[in-house]
Amino acid sequence: MKFTTSAALLVMVGVASARPDAVRFSRKARGSSKFRREVPQEHSHEQFLTGVGAALNLNNVENIQDPVFALLGNAAAAAGAGDVQDLDCLQQHVADQAFTNAKAAGDVEGMTNALIFRALERNTGAVGQASVLCSETAVNPEIAAIQQHQDPASDGAAELNKQITLDLAVQLASIGADPQLALKSGTFAPGEIGDPTGAGNTCDEADDPVGCIFSQNLIVEDASAQEIDDAVAAAGGNAGGNAGGNAGSAGGDAGSAGGDEECVDPAAGAGAGDAAGDANAGDNANAGNDANAGGDASAGGDAAAGANVNAFSGNVGADPIPIVNDPTSDRPFSVNGATFLNAGAAIQRACDVQKNACANAANSGSSQGISVADCDAQQQQCVQANAGVAKRGIAGVRARQSANNNNNGNGALDTGSCGSPAISFGVQADRSGESFAPVSADDFNHGSALAIGVIADFICGQLASKCEAADATVQDCQAAASAADGLQGQAAADAFNNALGV
Repeated sequence: MKFTTSAALLVMVGVASARPDAVRFSRKARGSSKFRREVPQEHSHEQFLTGVGAALNLNNVENIQDPVFALLGNAAAAAGAGDVQDLDCLQQHVADQAFTNAKAAGDVEGMTNALIFRALERNTGAVGQASVLCSETAVNPEIAAIQQHQDPASDGAAELNKQITLDLAVQLASIGADPQLALKSGTFAPGEIGDPTGAGNTCDEADDPVGCIFSQNLIVEDASAQEIDDAVAAAGGNAGGNAGGNAGSAGGDAGSAGGDEECVDPAAGAGAGDAAGDANAGDNANAGNDANAGGDASAGGDAAAGANVNAFSGNVGADPIPIVNDPTSDRPFSVNGATFLNAGAAIQRACDVQKNACANAANSGSSQGISVADCDAQQQQCVQANAGVAKRGIAGVRARQSANNNNNGNGALDTGSCGSPAISFGVQADRSGESFAPVSADDFNHGSALAIGVIADFICGQLASKCEAADATVQDCQAAASAADGLQGQAAADAFNNALGV
């Protein structure tokens, strides 16, 4: 349910015409000194805007037109707020309903998107002006624990935004998501208060499926990886009420809500899912589907249609979920009936389903001595164990595409005008501690980051845009990012590089 630029302009121009206090959002008027506001940035984190829209639309009870309105000032937000009366709470309403829908569908990724969306900065009327906080209490305690980032030039913003990021990390951990993803909710460097151009340090590209704040390396991380780990540890890693652990049993037959991630029309709002490693297009909407049927899955499921290539044998709280590979199919990997083009996405699904089933066992007490933390650790081990499967899967996909003359006809990794997309881990030139960075700084100009996802997402985005790489290579990159997701340090870099064969 992507809110297209043309539609946004039509709605907002209408609002501006009808209401004299409305901010006019046409690109021609954005530099007006009348409002002295930062350049609109509502599309800066596009992957989460798209992802939360997919979850919201599963049951949009308040008829909110699009989540993008929740990131605008109140004057413009009124045009798309649906039945929400308190515009200061529109962002919370969107996140709360999306979280509710995703939880009912057993979709951990959808819940993750909702949490991160709740923490994003809203536009305000001037550089340095903080947005008004919502006075209502969210239905979901995970959402209630978070507020939006504030303009980085506003008073006390650095300390406040850091705390928001740490609070978000705790809630992400509580649902079984990677708490380091909280870093992606960060905003821009502070603009100059009183700047008549409103240029600031922002960006706003609706056509960038990942988000221009990532693609253009404009995000400011509010905390260190260690600070996030410490905050999660201090909260017991379970502050939100085990929403993720319970999501698997709530999933039931919710697979139809997510559909096949690569069959959804990107213009309908699901296109960013591939760019975010299948995280945001509803791809994992059925991640909990049959999560409690691990016995049936491990017994073979549809294995007759192909071989089970899941290389992981751990069975803490739940048996491994088969990853069935049918090399003759256009979508050669399947997990519990859901099919995938890329091995990386299938691996992530299988490991997530096993984790959900494990968490259900831990929470129900049916498996003595097992904690949700044990399930989280097993999920990471599952992804790591299947790094080689991801690499072979990508090679197989590339071979088929080569046969169809879709990848230069030679099976080589076609990175367009760019060089190697490899990621290094270690002490980088711009940071004293160990971190991730692109190996080819000339082609992928991005500073180091503590989370591999920041670098992987940037590289995949650059391959698709600046480099004009083959579509197959972009898909390979997204699968590689998925293979590395949840891993730490050199293991994460190796998983990404091995999956791409670089």
